[in-house]
Amino acid sequence: MDPAKQPPPTPAVDAPDQETMERIRQRRLAKLGGPQASSGTAGASSPSTRTETPPAPGPSSSTAAEPKTATSEAEHPPSHEPAAPKIKISPTPSATPQSTGSASSSSSSRPGIAASQESRAKRRASDIDGPSATAPPRKQASGASETIEDYADRVLSSIFRVTVDPSRTADSYGHKLTYLPNLGRDLADEGSPLKLSVGRLEEAIMEAATAFPHERPLLDYLLPCWKRVTRTLKMLRGPAPEKEALLKEARRLCFSNCIFALTVPELFSRDANPQHDTLVPYLLREFESEGGLCMEFFVEAVARLDDDDSIAPLFTKAMADISSKLATLSMNDDYKPYVNALLTYARFPPLLNAVAQHPCFQMAQSAPGIEKNTILGPFFRISPLQPEVTTVYFSGPRTMDKARIQTSQSALQLTLEAHQNDLRTIINAFIRASPQARNKVLDWFAYIMNVNHKRRAMQVDPREVSSDGFMMNVTVILDCLCEPFMDSTFSKVGRIDVNYFRRNPRVDIKDETKLNADQAQSDAFYSEKVDGESNFITEIFFLTLAAHHYGSEAANSKMKNLDRDIKYYEKNIAMLEAERPKLLDRPEQLRLLDLAIKRHTSVLERSLALKFSIEGVLLEQKMQSRSLQFMRYVTVWLLRLASQTEYTPDKELRLPLPAGQPDAFKCLPEYALQDVVDNFKFVFRYIPQIILSAVGDEMIALCLTFLESSEYIRNPYLKSSLVTLLFQGTWPTYQSKKGVLGDAMTNTKFANEYLLHAVMKFYIECESTGAHTQFYDKFNIRYEIFQVIKCVWSNDVYRQQLVQSSRTNRAFFVRFVNLLMNDATYVLDEGLSKFPKIHDLQEQLRDPNLSQQDREKTEEDLRTAEGQATSYMQLANETVSMMKLFTTTLSEAFTMPEIVQRLAGMLDYNLDILTGPKSKTLKVENPEKYYFNPKTLLPELVDIYINLGGSQAFVDAVAADGRSYKPSTMAATAHILRSKHLKDEREVRAWEALAARFEAAKAALDRAELDYDDAPPEFEDPIMGSLMSDPVILPSRHIVDRSTIAQHLLSDPKDPFTRQPMSIDDVVPDVELRERIEKWKEEKRAKARAASAGAGADGGEAMDTTE
Repeated sequence: MDPAKQPPPTPAVDAPDQETMERIRQRRLAKLGGPQASSGTAGASSPSTRTETPPAPGPSSSTAAEPKTATSEAEHPPSHEPAAPKIKISPTPSATPQSTGSASSSSSSRPGIAASQESRAKRRASDIDGPSATAPPRKQASGASETIEDYADRVLSSIFRVTVDPSRTADSYGHKLTYLPNLGRDLADEGSPLKLSVGRLEEAIMEAATAFPHERPLLDYLLPCWKRVTRTLKMLRGPAPEKEALLKEARRLCFSNCIFALTVPELFSRDANPQHDTLVPYLLREFESEGGLCMEFFVEAVARLDDDDSIAPLFTKAMADISSKLATLSMNDDYKPYVNALLTYARFPPLLNAVAQHPCFQMAQSAPGIEKNTILGPFFRISPLQPEVTTVYFSGPRTMDKARIQTSQSALQLTLEAHQNDLRTIINAFIRASPQARNKVLDWFAYIMNVNHKRRAMQVDPREVSSDGFMMNVTVILDCLCEPFMDSTFSKVGRIDVNYFRRNPRVDIKDETKLNADQAQSDAFYSEKVDGESNFITEIFFLTLAAHHYGSEAANSKMKNLDRDIKYYEKNIAMLEAERPKLLDRPEQLRLLDLAIKRHTSVLERSLALKFSIEGVLLEQKMQSRSLQFMRYVTVWLLRLASQTEYTPDKELRLPLPAGQPDAFKCLPEYALQDVVDNFKFVFRYIPQIILSAVGDEMIALCLTFLESSEYIRNPYLKSSLVTLLFQGTWPTYQSKKGVLGDAMTNTKFANEYLLHAVMKFYIECESTGAHTQFYDKFNIRYEIFQVIKCVWSNDVYRQQLVQSSRTNRAFFVRFVNLLMNDATYVLDEGLSKFPKIHDLQEQLRDPNLSQQDREKTEEDLRTAEGQATSYMQLANETVSMMKLFTTTLSEAFTMPEIVQRLAGMLDYNLDILTGPKSKTLKVENPEKYYFNPKTLLPELVDIYINLGGSQAFVDAVAADGRSYKPSTMAATAHILRSKHLKDEREVRAWEALAARFEAAKAALDRAELDYDDAPPEFEDPIMGSLMSDPVILPSRHIVDRSTIAQHLLSDPKDPFTRQPMSIDDVVPDVELRERIEKWKEEKRAKARAASAGAGADGGEAMDTTE
């Protein structure tokens, strides 16, 4: 604004009285540094006085209540946005009409002032050298020299945009200056030159600040002044001690008044105003902007923290306010300035220490309240998983193709990674700031874990837990804190203290399920406290372990639930849309239906957007690589604890584990192992490419150790998940046909030594898990075990182990083979029996006269039957394949007396179904869809026959099968094999030769068979109803045949009469009864021989036995 066109000056607001102002000023300056000085004089700018505190206003104080002429160019409303407003203090020219006060009238007529004005009128801006606050210095006029007094006047006027010379309207660079009439009169009264000096600078700042428009924050004036004095000091050239001392004093006074403006606004005749008395808007602006806080301001503030107890509260309250504002924003908004503000704090440990002591840093909050009402919470809350953000990244998710989804997920990952890097910097700074700040941060993390246990509940209410985005950020940052000690050699794993939970742990595990201890055992163990404190590595280790449980693994679980929900919504929408044509003539009902469809569609789209977002977050490869590295450390630590050794992957681990389980291991929370398994399962399934560089032998060691020593873990689902982990590790990837674990399981020494026995042991154990779904669970577990064995079977070491196991541990192996046979019997029977039903249902659906209701019911029955057939046939194919694999290597193990008869009966029954008259009922549409391929199944059954055909016990068992064995079935099988080219001619002939042996054995058996139907009841087995050959007495005192109880104990190790546990070693031979049975049988045979001899005598001459 042109100074000549300025509006008339407005009277200034009255300042406090002299005594009050002096008391406030002295108190503040005492805290901010500098000794007291006497009243200012013209020589106050000399070096000797510039080192002291400038004098208090003397004469000017008496005129403080009089009108002042200091106007601004324009009035601006207060601004709190990141944009930087410019200071607009306008000069008051001498031509401006003065107020009518007597002081101003008299001062204008004094000769001293006129002389000063004349002297100043002769001096031009181009004659002044020295640095400028805003532009490069201009050259002095030739021959001119500048005194320190002139330098002070020129530089201070330019810095603070004020003047005490009414004739001066602008500085040498054209910046408008504001005239300070009170200070000018005081100088004139004293007969001093009308020049600004550092000795009178305090009064100048006070008068200029008091005159600054009250509708604007005072820092809008003082902060640019601070930046100008800082820049001027930096630009000072050459050794200039006087100038440097002058500028440093100006900087000190400027900063002091910045603090006064925020903490004691009444000093400038202002009322307290929360909108003005805050650093918040200035912290949210860029450093480079005129209205933003520069780094030098922070340095000065930190340097004065110990001397002025009002500075720290200013910064901590500002950060608390910034946090509160950020709590209302999402990743869609401009959140970056808020994060940058805290990043700036992170450069100054004293500020972080002060923030950590603020009441809002950690205060009792609900789980959702943590992310909004604590200082750090809103920073961690920013995430692409916020509901309003997911719908932006994935707008119209029902119509998005895979490429668009991946593009959006990549963008999401980049944004999140940048934000998490900022969070990592912030938390690292807090950790390093001081032990007190570090403990506060650890307490905050622990509080998050302890109030979010419900995130792992079966049904999660989002109103009772922290959000997924918040918890994922917490998990990632804790993973980052673990990186420094997670080296590839596991050199620091020994520093993780197992006694953490027996001290005063931050993480609460009281209500968590333990690995192998009940609540009473756990409480008793942890009640015995251990002295000492846990180190930082231990603290972070257990916090991170809990964070994965309540954070990333909970999000993974939520993604699975979303898949189920999405299918449900899609099904409902399809059903509703199918009803729409029926309501076209009923507008009201149609309207309600459309509303229902709209609601379902809205929920479906939100669910899809959230699912895609969670996938994007969880599939971020850098994050998952850090997570896997942490899980490797957990794995090694668990194995060291369980084995009671100093195990690392380069050291040998012996199995089984010690019989005495360490209490520290038994009482660990179950999630210590569950997190590891779930994390690796997720990566195997979705991003196996990152495993190759992260996984090592320790993962295989973990699975095999706790499968071999399964008594160390109580939860059957957790044990079975170890099998699943091995199974998923065999899934082919683009780099390995055997998956990420297949080669290691096939070739490493540890796997070669323990894998086969471990998985066979668990194959037996999963028969009875204690779960209500154990009958069906075992089939899935065994299917996965088959895949693992097939993967490693190429190594002959495993075949040799199988043979050795059958010889050295007969009972173990017989039980394994018996269960394998039981499974084959059941799944083949269940699978094949579904096809006649499917065949009939498909025929019914071809009937055009079938009513709609009946058709819907038939379709539902068909879907059920198809699902069952598919599951059972998959299991049947794998079970038969495994039997073929084992019988090829070890046929004698399958022909032991305990199992050979049942095995022969199972094979005969299924062969009769596949090739006998019943085979016609197996014809269905698209049999491949049910994994039913007779052309594969029949040859494998034939292979099993041929593998076992070398045993006469097996041949006799087949021949003795009176239920299913038929020579015609054997002949039909040979015909199918030859006509369908399922086997080559050599194999078909081998089958025909075996069939001939079966037939011969059957004829011999028929000739030797005697009739024992009239056996006394005490000679018959009470379970099977057959004549006993080797009676034994059970612990329950019941008598059964040895073969019967042996066969029973293979499947159920309990007394069949009392259900008490027992083994075959508990039976006692009943010698007396066996002798009676043998005697009775001999009598029957003698009678038979006598009858046969009598029949021969009656029929003719005796046989001639002579040559």
